[in-house]
Amino acid sequence: MPACGRFQHRVASVTDPSPSSASPSAELPIHVAALYHFTPFADVAAVRERLLAACHELDIRGILLVAHEGINGTIAGTDAAIDAILAIIRTLPGCAGLEVKFSRAPALPFHRMKVRIKREIVTMGVDGLDPRRDVGHYVPPEDWNALISDPDTIVIDTRNDYEVAIGTFRGAIDPRTKTFREFPQWFREHRAALEHEGRTPKIAMFCTGGIRCEKATAFVRAEGVEDVFHLQGGILKYLETVPEPQSLWEGECFVFDQRVSVGHGLAPGTFDICHACRTPLSTADRQSPDYEEGVRCPHCSTDRTEAQRQRYAERERQILLARSRGAHHMGLPLPVGATDGAEAPEEVAPSARKQKVVSK
Repeated sequence: MPACGRFQHRVASVTDPSPSSASPSAELPIHVAALYHFTPFADVAAVRERLLAACHELDIRGILLVAHEGINGTIAGTDAAIDAILAIIRTLPGCAGLEVKFSRAPALPFHRMKVRIKREIVTMGVDGLDPRRDVGHYVPPEDWNALISDPDTIVIDTRNDYEVAIGTFRGAIDPRTKTFREFPQWFREHRAALEHEGRTPKIAMFCTGGIRCEKATAFVRAEGVEDVFHLQGGILKYLETVPEPQSLWEGECFVFDQRVSVGHGLAPGTFDICHACRTPLSTADRQSPDYEEGVRCPHCSTDRTEAQRQRYAERERQILLARSRGAHHMGLPLPVGATDGAEAPEEVAPSARKQKVVSK
């Protein structure tokens, strides 16, 4: 896709795009549900208590966020358990039309169940936005290719840099944000370039499951831009719906659980996670001489003290012992952002989480 005047399309580098060799998704026993819904909850505390009790009773694990603006999260369990909890969620005020993205996993991708109360279910930090009222035009996955192939369409990846680095749509702009809070400032700084020479292009935005785009398109429309579109159901729905030979997606999609990434058909991907800095790791990263499982990787090999590395090594030893007993080790770090739901409402980039200490 050609550049738009002074606005340079920064295409993310995609690493390790090889397909996963995992079993077909239908043979995987764990049902994973990524969900969100904007709806006003009057009594957030009551919603939290009801959901937490139901999830514990059904042995569901994962993370749900609830706020006055709605619900967001990713949960996993047996087919029957997921069916039961979704039936409960759909009885909550305004949630009858809840949409869910499903995938499967070989084992539970979460170690515990958390239901948290938040100010926003996806944190942008801009007051007064109402995605129910101001959201952009929804584009179903089967129509997305035509939209983003139009030379007058500016395609923006609203996710953060560490997510974009492992996969994105061909020709998409990478704002290189560390958190979603940075998106409003980025857009304001680049709006003039987007609207160069008096031409207002179509703006198409996408994210993992759709929730960030709900707010991003509402924000852009509040800024006075009307011709705004976003991918309905997000990348996950696109990868589930569009056959790989017709796909314009390149690489894998970062997800906020122990699967780390998924590919076409939502098959488990090839990426792992560094237990020290929680950066996604490609096969090449894991083959680097700077990689030591559970202790360091090429992204953090110079950013930890010897004492920290010794702690990581002991934690890794405990993880391996727990696995040998068929148990979970509760100190096993989840991917960055995993503690904040399906779309990481308050996600922090791996580099921001590191303690910048020079190794001794």
